Amino acid sequence: MRPILRRMMLKGALLGLPCAMTAPSMVRAESFYPDVWPRQLVLPQDHGSHPLFRTEWWYLTGWLGEGESAMGFQLTFFRSRTRHNPKNPSRFAPTQLLFAHGAVADTAQASLRHAERSGRLGRAALHAAEGDTDLRFEDWRLRRLERAGRSVYEGRFAGEGFSVEFEATAGQPPILRGVDGFSSKGPRPEHASHYYSQAPLTVRAKVGLGQSSQLRSGLAWLDHEWSSQLLMPGGVGWDWIGINLLDGGTLMAFRIRDDKGQTLYSHADARGADGRSQSGWQALAWQPTGQWRSPRSLIQYPLPMALQLGQRRLELAPLMLAQEVDARASTGGYYWEGAVELREQGRLLGRGYLELTGYGGALQL
Repeated sequence: MRPILRRMMLKGALLGLPCAMTAPSMVRAESFYPDVWPRQLVLPQDHGSHPLFRTEWWYLTGWLGEGESAMGFQLTFFRSRTRHNPKNPSRFAPTQLLFAHGAVADTAQASLRHAERSGRLGRAALHAAEGDTDLRFEDWRLRRLERAGRSVYEGRFAGEGFSVEFEATAGQPPILRGVDGFSSKGPRPEHASHYYSQAPLTVRAKVGLGQSSQLRSGLAWLDHEWSSQLLMPGGVGWDWIGINLLDGGTLMAFRIRDDKGQTLYSHADARGADGRSQSGWQALAWQPTGQWRSPRSLIQYPLPMALQLGQRRLELAPLMLAQEVDARASTGGYYWEGAVELREQGRLLGRGYLELTGYGGALQL
């Protein structure tokens, strides 16, 4: 769930689709933004931007290589609709904002290289298309193509001393979260999002670090999610995982936490290699097994983390502990976003990403 904001969190939107959900009756009188209501997602239209809603993100993470040379990377585009008067005729009116985060976790150098951007949509160099995934922030990009009936994501991002250019190909149709893509985040309908994943993705990437570059391959995961509200009452943040399993299946799970670290709401969605749901995962419980204190933010994160499923204990082992993202110059605050391995009694089950938000203070919408 990706994830990840402090002042302006990003998840949301629905616009221009031929369905009843765009009707004025679906917008509460006291709300500036429309609520999310159950509906069948319409593809490829819903791959694109939904600018009526408050927040939205496209979040792609991947593992490249194995062992001591393994790398993790993430590219996230966030779109945010502000409360600025939409009737303002000025083309400079900041009614829609675009943020982008990119990072590479490099085990060989034990370093996290990160860059971020923020700006106003409407500028020629910033773009978030409706109708299909096509995002651009100057020379950063993420777009979806179709080849032989499969989704292919092309992306590029760069920062000081690093660059990543990749192509990620889906092996199966999108996974619609919740009920047909209507994903509950609490007990009430308004605490929900539209949410789907493309996983697993086979990824090939050209990674530049310093003066050298190399070609890498591995697996990736893409989440696309949009909504007008995120946290249920009492919630301060969330924990989320997206894991590509070695057997070809996937595991997505999240929980919403209160200020004491207790779970207010949780959900797990395990799929087999054929994309079909695997039963018995809703009892999954999150259990911190250690604490890591960031030397930069001084925030304490529950790392390592374990998942308890009946008598099974699944461990989330970080590629490295120092994978905290400093987003103060864009979306605000810090969060932990890192490559992890899923293990059971030392046996590797899969690889993916773990996101921890709200540990430095409650997320604010």
